[in-house]
Amino acid sequence: MPGLRKFLLTLHVVASVGWVGAVTVFLALALAGLLSSDVRIVRASYIAMDLGYRAAIVPLGLASLATGVTSSLATDWGLFRYYWIVVKLVVTGLAIILMLVHLQPVGYMADLASTTEPMSADFEGQRFTLAVYAGAALLALLTATVLSTYKPRGRTRYATRP
Repeated sequence: MPGLRKFLLTLHVVASVGWVGAVTVFLALALAGLLSSDVRIVRASYIAMDLGYRAAIVPLGLASLATGVTSSLATDWGLFRYYWIVVKLVVTGLAIILMLVHLQPVGYMADLASTTEPMSADFEGQRFTLAVYAGAALLALLTATVLSTYKPRGRTRYATRP
């Protein structure tokens, strides 16, 4: 069983680090799309954001959640024994939900960028919103990383039951 636990932990770390990296690139593209005055960069940014979102961010986020839950159930840490794991699960779950909710707006921006002038007023609010959401997503993922690294003390009631 120790081999299985290490394998699951490795999968979880790879998926989670990949997810953080993909969200970081998404944030860089969102900032380029927001701040650039070059129409080609703005257009390319939103098209690339959509591709990266669907091909990397969503699969890595789902893999991170699945491997995290599986890994915690296969170890002594458990899923509900420690507050840091519960908080990390809630943060990750909310990030997944918000990520899936934003699939459509990201796709809309890519479609808009490929068919209309990306500097138009239609874009303005959405450009800012995507950059803010990307920053918030990165902050949430970094919070989960800090929790995993420092593992603050504190057991839940579930852990103290016989």
